[in-house]
Amino acid sequence: MSTGPAMLRTAVIVFALSLGVATVQAQTNNASVLSDFSQQTQNWQNKRLAGLTAPSGWLSLIGLEWLKEGPNRLGTAADNDIVLKAGPAHLGVVTLAKDGAMHIVLDKNSGATVDGKAVHEANLIDDANAGNGAPTVVTFGSANFMVIERDGRKALRVRDSNAETRTHFVGLDYFPIDPSWRIEADWVPFNPPHELEIGSVLGTINKEQVPGKAVFHRDGHTYELMPIQEEPDSLFFVIADRTSGKETYGAARFLYAELPKDGKVVLDFNRAYNPPCAFTPYATCPLAPPENRMDLAVTAGEKKYRGGH
Repeated sequence: MSTGPAMLRTAVIVFALSLGVATVQAQTNNASVLSDFSQQTQNWQNKRLAGLTAPSGWLSLIGLEWLKEGPNRLGTAADNDIVLKAGPAHLGVVTLAKDGAMHIVLDKNSGATVDGKAVHEANLIDDANAGNGAPTVVTFGSANFMVIERDGRKALRVRDSNAETRTHFVGLDYFPIDPSWRIEADWVPFNPPHELEIGSVLGTINKEQVPGKAVFHRDGHTYELMPIQEEPDSLFFVIADRTSGKETYGAARFLYAELPKDGKVVLDFNRAYNPPCAFTPYATCPLAPPENRMDLAVTAGEKKYRGGH
């Protein structure tokens, strides 16, 4: 059977049409994937914003007050050892023992509660010694405090839901959502784990265990990032890059990743975000270690806070 010119033309047109359908289908699929990715990232940003602006979020911090050994009188009046920015004139006395134990005796007119209970006095448990529980919270009006331990020292972390940093919050800014910054990196496990020194804004140095490193490629260059494992089901990266101190917060940005699978770990820099110290001077944030300072402009994720202190 012969094939004439008309049949050839028909075959060519059918083939071209099929290519067109395939192209449209591919574009539609790509558009759908991009839309899903953008929506997922937007959902993450919304959750991030909700957590940050919650009454007990980082924007509510109004104080970081270090305790001295012995009695520490608390309140807003000037005659206290620690002058609070909110609360009654005389809240009570926190006594710090030599062994680190703490006890509070509340002023009878303070109206304060301890873990929601109206008591006159109670022992205080800090965040480092709470185990699977929560540290003790002392509440007075719209404010409260808990005790944190940092480098062997104890401090009151004071929050107020009416804090100016919360009531005058100006919002978060992000680079445009970009799927190319969702990178599948190679995971190189360390056995045994390496030790990484991570500094903090307080000038302290913590030695952290690093289970491995993420290795990825961008613009023809290879980069490595080392995480610590604060939670059993995720990796935590403290990073900096060429945007740090310019478009993004100078000290560091944070990035969580799911645990490695089949030798790969996904680094979605669209979800890189600012530490609490970008919003308040009363947080104790880690600094990006030299190992995680990339000679690369990561133009993804959260930008510097416009209302920065």
